[in-house]
Amino acid sequence: MLATDAAVWLELDERGTPTRLVWRGIPYRVSDQPTVLEIELPILTHPPAIDGWRFQATDDSGDSRVFDVIRIDGRAEWRLVQTYV
Repeated sequence: MLATDAAVWLELDERGTPTRLVWRGIPYRVSDQPTVLEIELPILTHPPAIDGWRFQATDDSGDSRVFDVIRIDGRAEWRLVQTYV
């Protein structure tokens, strides 16, 4: 597991589901069914709206990883928070 906070580019289909991701300049295609990432936050008076996904994606060399990505408060930028090899 690698915890990080890196910006990534995420392509979504017409339903808003991830189909491709670019991380560290490497394109990955989503290779399984993405699931909504359940995000637990400490009790806050006004918690931010967070979109999140967990999915497996594979690059052109066959390297597959599981990615956890989030977007906070509807911003355009997606953040990679964890990846698993």
